[in-house]
Amino acid sequence: MSIRRYPHRTAAMAAAVLAAVAGLAFAPLPGLATAQPSTTTTPFTTPNTDSCPNKTSPPPPIDTSEVPEPGQTAPAALPIPSSPVGGKQLGGCGVILPSGAGALPEGISATAWEVADLDTGKVIAAKDPHGRYRPASTIKVLLASVAIPALDLNKTVVGTQDDANADGTRVGIGAGGHYTNKQLFQALIMASGNDAAHAIAAQLGGDDATVGKMNALAKQLQALDTRAATPSGLDGPGMSISAFDLALLFRHAMTLPLFAELIHTEQVDFPGFPADPKNPDDKDHPGFPIANDNHLLYEYDGAIGGKTGYTDDARQTFVAAAERNGHRYVVTLLKADVRPFRPWEQAAKLLDYSFALPSGANVGSMPDENSKTPNSSVALASPPATDDAVPGGDLRGDQATGNNHTLRMVLIVGGVILVVVLLLAARRMSRRR
Repeated sequence: MSIRRYPHRTAAMAAAVLAAVAGLAFAPLPGLATAQPSTTTTPFTTPNTDSCPNKTSPPPPIDTSEVPEPGQTAPAALPIPSSPVGGKQLGGCGVILPSGAGALPEGISATAWEVADLDTGKVIAAKDPHGRYRPASTIKVLLASVAIPALDLNKTVVGTQDDANADGTRVGIGAGGHYTNKQLFQALIMASGNDAAHAIAAQLGGDDATVGKMNALAKQLQALDTRAATPSGLDGPGMSISAFDLALLFRHAMTLPLFAELIHTEQVDFPGFPADPKNPDDKDHPGFPIANDNHLLYEYDGAIGGKTGYTDDARQTFVAAAERNGHRYVVTLLKADVRPFRPWEQAAKLLDYSFALPSGANVGSMPDENSKTPNSSVALASPPATDDAVPGGDLRGDQATGNNHTLRMVLIVGGVILVVVLLLAARRMSRRR
């Protein structure tokens, strides 16, 4: 696995962690999912999908998140195309590799995955590419594709209490705060803020109208396994995506310069918001830094960036891209686990494997956005040059619950450091006496 490290950032990262501990140790953790993945030590086996268990619909939900509202009914399963989008081979449900390819790396827990060439559209390798799963926050890729062209990036909007009350991961929008649309997209793409998704959807006509626009774009792009039920990726009736579609949607989003910039941005400052006038004890809330929640960006040589996701029903989801030897590949993971490796590490293994295959090896192709024929290339935006911003993406939360554990560990370590400092200070005072 090609891993990169940044020794010159160590001191800055430590300072950021300690500052976060000071601010968070004695306050409720904002925006973290309440349900946690299993911590059992039972050995994990990659699910077998050879029998096409998810050909029509995602696996059954484990909670009530997809129960329709009173008076409404759950939508029917999406139609299955007569011919698999991308080519005949991609109609398979198990592992699909090009001729002569070697064994896959061990430790891939994702139930479905795909690696494809961002520039040519060729699908390099896949597992259950058209199997239907839930996207979690990776659906924000589709929301960004709808909203970025539609909204004025310089327009300032005022945060509402409804934004602040959004379920799931929140970046920290507050009622009365002033935010440009570009800042809302930073919060959406970098920190997976559901409050930012709500503020963006409100400008597009509300959640229902926004979901309608997202689904219309998905259909236009021939992402026929995809149906959004919420703008943010929270599970809802009919929510669906496939590993193939997620790569296709990411490729389209990469044609937008702002999206390409933000998935590659490590850290930015985010505005605070005023005190609640109805609460005499409340005080103004200062601004704070937000960091990209995608660990592949910090750890993998040639990483371009991507998006993470997690819900109880979707489990771990992931999409990211990297460049090597003039090739830019996108990797997608659906219904993954943090065992035996975290999603970004599984993605790194699949990228290493795919980059090592002979040039031109493929099992299919993504379609042209404006036709029903395979595509040779699209005009992709490039991310800006890598900067030296300090990574710290776990400190504001991520729907990928593995990051929640990281935050808890940060607080524990910070507490231990504090105790040690106090003990040393007491010892010095004792010696003086």
